[in-house]
Amino acid sequence: MRYTRPGLAAAFALLLIVGNPQAAGAGAKSSPELARHLTGISALAQPSPLITIPAGPFLLGSKRVDDDPYGHWTQFDDTELPQHRVWLDAYVIDRDEVSLGEYLVFLHQRKLHPSDELQKLIWHVITIHSVTDETLSRWPALYVTWTEAKELCTATGKRLPTEAEWEKAARGPDGNLFPWGQADPDQTRAMFGQHHVHEIPILAAVDSNEAGKSPFGLHHMAGNVAEWVQDWFGFDYYAYMPERNPPGPTSGRYKSLRGGSWRSNAIMLRTATRSGAPMDQRSPTIGFRCAQSPNAK
Repeated sequence: MRYTRPGLAAAFALLLIVGNPQAAGAGAKSSPELARHLTGISALAQPSPLITIPAGPFLLGSKRVDDDPYGHWTQFDDTELPQHRVWLDAYVIDRDEVSLGEYLVFLHQRKLHPSDELQKLIWHVITIHSVTDETLSRWPALYVTWTEAKELCTATGKRLPTEAEWEKAARGPDGNLFPWGQADPDQTRAMFGQHHVHEIPILAAVDSNEAGKSPFGLHHMAGNVAEWVQDWFGFDYYAYMPERNPPGPTSGRYKSLRGGSWRSNAIMLRTATRSGAPMDQRSPTIGFRCAQSPNAK
């Protein structure tokens, strides 16, 4: 994916004015200024390095624990049961979450304007909180639907990871409780447990929090933004999934989300915790990263 485009500011301005005349809550007159910032954020976009996850088994899910209701080893719910070993072929996955800069480039390439929610957020944090384009460019993408996430990955020659691929990349082969190990989460390891009176996202750069890296070296597999994966969310899928390269259920109501977000409690940061959302949902707590099969390089 290329990250600079002649006339990007003009294109963004046209999309904002024609496609969304009340962008940023300030009317069409503010659109050219907002467009300049969108251009600046896009121009600073950097793709994530890729991490190779070797072929082999890993420990997926959780053992049932019924006598420690507040312990971190206790399952979040029954959807992560039973625990068992699953074999995955080798694959590669983004070290970092897809950045806001990359997402804005993708929208420009598709001639799509950012959602109202994202425009309003960017305008707010720039004008009220003096957040710079450089900082915003390294934020994770947010207010992204599952379909947009899938299409961005496809546009870069990749795909969304399966839920099993995501979990192995997050916890390693031996079933880490959190990406970094067994220690309780703190702010050096994960962006979580944050609150702002106006619900403004409190985010970290996608390549930050070295202390929280997974065993394979991935950033923010816990907190920052929860991440879309390829699979439909199967409430009982772990009970019948294949032992090699599970592709997820063939249908469902929700798409799976993993990893917790900046707003989550610690229990949502566990590498086994699962959740789901409608595929058209936009949220300040949801982003994604991409993966790739070796033969697709």
